[in-house]
Amino acid sequence: MPSPSLTLAIVKPDAVAAGNTGKIVAHLEQAGFTLRAASLVRLSPAEAGAFYAVHRERPFYAGLVEFMTSGPCLPMALEREDAVAQLRTAIGATDPAEAAPGTIRKLYAESKGKNAIHASDSDENARREVGFFFSEGEVAGLWG
Repeated sequence: MPSPSLTLAIVKPDAVAAGNTGKIVAHLEQAGFTLRAASLVRLSPAEAGAFYAVHRERPFYAGLVEFMTSGPCLPMALEREDAVAQLRTAIGATDPAEAAPGTIRKLYAESKGKNAIHASDSDENARREVGFFFSEGEVAGLWG
C-alpha cells in the first residue's frame, strides 16, 4: 500500500475575500485530505515573486504576483495517498468554465485568473512549495 504524501494548496485571495475558505477546506477534507499545516498570510510582492519565480518569464507573472498580494491567502500542507494528483483532480481545471462539476474551481472560482486555489503540480514542486511556507516542525505529519 502506498504511503501518504504531502502537497501544497493555497486558498487564493479571491476565495478568502468571498468567504469561501472554510468551504474549500471542508471540501478538501471530504475528498480525503488531512490538514497538516495552515497559516493565513498576506504575501509581500517579494514573497509572491519568489514563490512564482518559475513563471517569471511568462506574460501573466506580474498580474499573478499582484493578485496573490491583493489580500490574505491560506497556504495548507495536505496529506493523503497520491496527494499531488488527487489534489489536482479535486480542484479541477484552471479555467472554471472547463472544470468538472463538483470541483473546487467549478464551485468557487470567478475566472481563469481568479481561480480560488493553487495546487502543486508535481511531487518535487510539492516539497519545495510546502517548504516555502512551513518548516518541518510546523508540518504535523510524515514526509514519506
